[in-house]
Amino acid sequence: MKLRILSLTLLSAFAPAAPAQSDEQIRPPIIDVHVHAYAANAAWALKIPNPRSGQPMTATTEQAHMQATFAEMKKNNIVKAIVSNHYEAVLRWKAALPDQIIVSYGFDDPATVDLAFLRREHAAGRLSALGELALQYEGIAPNDARMEPIWSLAEELDIPVGLHTGLAPPGTPYGCCPKFRVTLGNPALLEDVLIRHPKLRIYLMHAGFPYLQETVAIMHMYPQVYADLGVLDWNRPREEFHEYLRTLVRSGFGKRLMFGSDQMVWPEAIGMAIEGIQSANFLTEEQKRDIFYSNAVRFFRLDKAAAA
Repeated sequence: MKLRILSLTLLSAFAPAAPAQSDEQIRPPIIDVHVHAYAANAAWALKIPNPRSGQPMTATTEQAHMQATFAEMKKNNIVKAIVSNHYEAVLRWKAALPDQIIVSYGFDDPATVDLAFLRREHAAGRLSALGELALQYEGIAPNDARMEPIWSLAEELDIPVGLHTGLAPPGTPYGCCPKFRVTLGNPALLEDVLIRHPKLRIYLMHAGFPYLQETVAIMHMYPQVYADLGVLDWNRPREEFHEYLRTLVRSGFGKRLMFGSDQMVWPEAIGMAIEGIQSANFLTEEQKRDIFYSNAVRFFRLDKAAAA
């Protein structure tokens, strides 16, 4: 996803085998619904530090990034990951880790999407989801008429869709993406789409942040809408994220929130994101299990035995 990758300018190998009784092996399973794979990335050469920790970026090639992400998945017992961005790279990840990678097709401009190709990939059993749909970076609202054929296809084939909502790195409109507008990330813009496509399964990436009231309204009115907590759970101030999460749970959406890391070019963000959920002391253990695992099983219709 060209624009998403360039916006990052604004901001190894597998781990050794663990001992038989390590914490890694007894840790409950997690599903990460927001992971990125890149075939090429301007950030590789720039070596952008982690925006939260300030630590240097270490995975600076496609292969190193893939292996480092796999190591984080193993370390944290991530049993499934919904992976998008460069489709060919995602397929390579799938080939390397076939039982854990779920292939998703992401884009930011619907004009670049070949519907016949999506049909073929889905029929061949390779394509399981659409997303991240980063329309906002191209100045396109989810209710734009250009998206209608894609929403129709997703509903027809019953393909779950992840839509970018909310914000982007500071200064995005001045850099990679002059068409980007904050207002286009408002989940309320989905309402007409949901009216026209009542069987569409969609999840709000970044949980609509900072549009809290609009996110609550859409999730209240349209029970097929879920949300992931990607990037909020590691890159926003912890107190702010917890207050946002607390409100969503208090509003009754604890069964429709899913764990996402949105690790981008920083595989270590996966562990940081997990800690962001674990440290939310207002959540019960059952609520944490729902966010980390059960809600994604339900939304993506994964077989629990296969997922675990």
